[in-house]
Amino acid sequence: MSVNSLLRYTVRLKRKHVATHLFQHRALSGADAVNALRPFYFAVHPDFFGQFPREREVNENSLKRLNGYLEHLQKPGSQSIQPMKLTFYVRDTKDSNDMQPDLLTSGFRSVSFTLHTNDVLSTVMNVLKSCSLPMEHMKGLKTSAETSKRPPEAGLSFYRPIKWDKSYYAFTGFRDPEQELQQAKRVEPRLILWLRNNEPEATKKHSASLPLRDELNRLKKELCHKFNLADIRWQRSWGVAHRCCLLQSLSRLSQQNPEALINLQGHTVVFADQSGMNASGHIMLGTMDVHHQWTKLFEQLPSYRSLQQQTDWLKERISLLLGGTQVVHVERLGPVQPIAEHYSTLNTFHKNLMSRHLRLHPRSLQGLTMLLENDRSNPSLHQMGHFIIPTNCDPPKLQVFLQSHAPEARLRTQRKNQLQAEEDAVVKLCLQTLSLRSLSKEPSVSSSQMILCCKRLVEQRSPLMQGLHFCVSHFYSVMQDGDLCVPWDWKS
Repeated sequence: MSVNSLLRYTVRLKRKHVATHLFQHRALSGADAVNALRPFYFAVHPDFFGQFPREREVNENSLKRLNGYLEHLQKPGSQSIQPMKLTFYVRDTKDSNDMQPDLLTSGFRSVSFTLHTNDVLSTVMNVLKSCSLPMEHMKGLKTSAETSKRPPEAGLSFYRPIKWDKSYYAFTGFRDPEQELQQAKRVEPRLILWLRNNEPEATKKHSASLPLRDELNRLKKELCHKFNLADIRWQRSWGVAHRCCLLQSLSRLSQQNPEALINLQGHTVVFADQSGMNASGHIMLGTMDVHHQWTKLFEQLPSYRSLQQQTDWLKERISLLLGGTQVVHVERLGPVQPIAEHYSTLNTFHKNLMSRHLRLHPRSLQGLTMLLENDRSNPSLHQMGHFIIPTNCDPPKLQVFLQSHAPEARLRTQRKNQLQAEEDAVVKLCLQTLSLRSLSKEPSVSSSQMILCCKRLVEQRSPLMQGLHFCVSHFYSVMQDGDLCVPWDWKS
């Protein structure tokens, strides 16, 4: 062994000794959990799924739910929470020719597991084990966590940028995500060049999808008319073939058992990951469920509607107590929330408000909105103008916060409405000027980003865009049905 190798080996031993010593004298804190979960973040970080928007979206939503679960466990005196089922797409993060048998051809695999642990350490180990990720760095943590009496650090965010010393990647063999992203940016093409190279493929895929697109529109129109549905939607960005199969399945059920769908009248149907009714009152049909499970849900709809009515009543009562502020639930801002969970949150918040007498003028906060969050400790004002309020917020403090931030909330809400109006106008201009078939955006793209992107597209006026379906995103991609994804900050 050379002198340099011996020195590096000694340094690694010292680092390992110091880390073990620290872990033996304190419980698994939020910072420790972040470090322990780094191999997991390397494998599931959404930035590495740019070419796979569905998998990227699944990982983003699952990470949000996992972070909320972990943050709840950090709170002093936190009670046990309901089991949570999560699904992740896990990348192969090792430079090896030995591919795992369950890896998809795209280089990642799907992993589903349920969290039912009541402490941070067990949860971290469960996540790593379920994803078949290395756990050697976890040795010694279990004993130290059990013997330590120090309460966990609260308020630390688990979902953060990962930055390790470069020697870590050389030692472990993991890929450096920062280096990979920089390389991707360096080779990012110019828009016109990318369109010139990919327009033929997009046109070919779009032409091949036309029969399915027509069938999809026909089935949707037929089902909406036959059962008086308000709308049919999809939770995820599934391809046309997948959507068509789902509608065909619902159509077969309507033919075999038409009376089962009578209770759907007036509702919006959403094909989602699970069956039930969401917080917005839409009927969710789990894409993995069979007809029997859908039929059982349809039979339960009267009780779901009763729960929805009680939910609306609670919202009205809360609005009266808080000067006209309306409680809203925006599905795109987080994972799907079942109606029962939403009702429970509203009921807890309402009881909390009733425990203390508030003095708010009935219409002093008219026109403002708020979101309720169980895992938040302090109220805040979102950049879009809505309040984000903890369910167990102290009522007097809540009153002071709402009154003091109401003027700024109105300004931000007005700005949001102006941006939305400007976005709608520039999208319409884009569709007409460029002769696009459709123009949409991912939820993660803001109105300001969409406006800037569309204005630049109009200035570009490339004939290569005519007749195509465009989606403004954060990456370049040709989707399976010929839709084109372009980054909002594309280079000219």
